[in-house]
Amino acid sequence: MVSQVHAYHILVRNEQDAKSILTDLSGGVSFEKLAQLKSVCPSGKKGGDLGWFGRGKMVREFENAAFTLEKGRISEPIKSEFGWHIIKVVDRK
Repeated sequence: MVSQVHAYHILVRNEQDAKSILTDLSGGVSFEKLAQLKSVCPSGKKGGDLGWFGRGKMVREFENAAFTLEKGRISEPIKSEFGWHIIKVVDRK
């Protein structure tokens, strides 16, 4: 069972912006660059890097997605009370 994940994310205010980011990612724009340019979360300045975290540290919707994603995968838009997240899991342990 995975006890921790290392994830990056991009947080935006609406689903349309989240879908636009997915389009940019599929076109080859780097996740970190998009996080710096578009994320409304303070982690955007670090390319969206949230570091390692365990269960119970993030809002439920975010956590469920992060712990379900395989290493190297990027999520579909995930809605939480903070807005819309695009999550990239870079490692699991």
